[in-house]
Amino acid sequence: MPVDMHKNVSVQVDSDFALLLPSGVYEIKKMEPRSKIRTIILFCLFLAIAGIIGFGYFCQDQVCALSKRAVILQSSDMMAYNELQANNNNNNNNNNINNNVGGSTAIASKASAPQNIIANAGLSYEDVLNDDFQFDMDGHDVMVFLHIQKTGGTSFGRHLVRDLDLKRPCECQRQRKRCYCFRPHRNENWLFSRYSTGWKCGLHADWTELTSCVDVELDKNEGETAKRRYFYISLLREPISRYMSEYRHVRRGATWKGSRHWCLGRQATAIELPPCYKGKDWLDVDLDQFAGCESNLAANRQTRMLADLALVGCYNKSSMPAHERDRVMLASAKRNLAAMAYFGLTEYQKMSQYIFEETFNLRFAIPFEQHNATISATAVTNLRPDQRRLIEKLNGLDIELYAFAKNLLFQRFEHLKAKDANFAQRFANLGNIFYKQGVTEFNWDSNIEDALSTDH
Repeated sequence: MPVDMHKNVSVQVDSDFALLLPSGVYEIKKMEPRSKIRTIILFCLFLAIAGIIGFGYFCQDQVCALSKRAVILQSSDMMAYNELQANNNNNNNNNNINNNVGGSTAIASKASAPQNIIANAGLSYEDVLNDDFQFDMDGHDVMVFLHIQKTGGTSFGRHLVRDLDLKRPCECQRQRKRCYCFRPHRNENWLFSRYSTGWKCGLHADWTELTSCVDVELDKNEGETAKRRYFYISLLREPISRYMSEYRHVRRGATWKGSRHWCLGRQATAIELPPCYKGKDWLDVDLDQFAGCESNLAANRQTRMLADLALVGCYNKSSMPAHERDRVMLASAKRNLAAMAYFGLTEYQKMSQYIFEETFNLRFAIPFEQHNATISATAVTNLRPDQRRLIEKLNGLDIELYAFAKNLLFQRFEHLKAKDANFAQRFANLGNIFYKQGVTEFNWDSNIEDALSTDH
């Protein structure tokens, strides 16, 4: 009687993998073991193990810095995020936007897996806390500045290119707002920002755009492919003041029409982002009109620019209910902010400077200035009660994100302070060093500002 060489085996799937399969029970054809197949499998397994060991031994960390951030959630970052999220929930029991944030994000992450694998969000703050960490100018380390409009980013960007005490200072051209920020021994960029590389990924590119663009643009710019370590940095500002500052900027004629709003391989359509005005600009718009445009990206701008927009269908607001979209986008922005190597707050210049210097072991040659009495602050105090309520409602996500950021900034500050045996002296003398010889003086104020494309 012939022998059936195949056996039917029923397998019950009980884990999370069942979510990815149409049903939980499957029939699998199982071949009888054969010595030849065993030999091939063992040989392949040996080659795989040998390859892994060889790659890890011969490939240095600074050259082959395979991103730990390729998967969207890291355990260490999520632990820090969840701890801060719990603290915020205790202080905001009446705010339901935080409920089940982690579950929503995890579900959205599965739906957008290809984008998350492509995105390279750089090394996290947890990575740079290691005692032996050093930002390697001679290696392949790159700072990427995510510049959010009206947060003080222009001033901070200028500090980066002209005020850092470096072996090879950035060389700034008088006729162009561009500086060459090269490594000490070769002409490769260590800084990806407006003033060093230009808007290579689009005008005021956001997290979604930068993480899918920076590596490609640097490869093109330098003519070669390199395994780089990226360190994302950014600034945030108190949301109502930031919103009013953007309103005043737009009222003067700024448009930011050069922004691409790129996500998942395409730009946002005119249907997804209908214009708020006709003509070349929104000159002299009044505040009620400005706040009344539903597609005005000034509302919750900081949350949108820090979030992974692939998780919410990019700019297609019909992809999920509005409340779910807001919840996932806020959770994503908080997670990305918590994972950033550095961020500062406009309202805490000195603290932000100290955190930057201690994080990267770099020193600024001047202290950061604190400008609390701004025109925007005056404009906020002059708002009608109904206008104030509307603007707070429009920026509800940014308000919560800023509270989260402030809490996180103070935690980082206290942690670094506790490690610094000379904190009192260091903090009192921030920026109190002399320029090294060879630093190129550069007067930014002598350049004519283009009011339609520049901001602070």
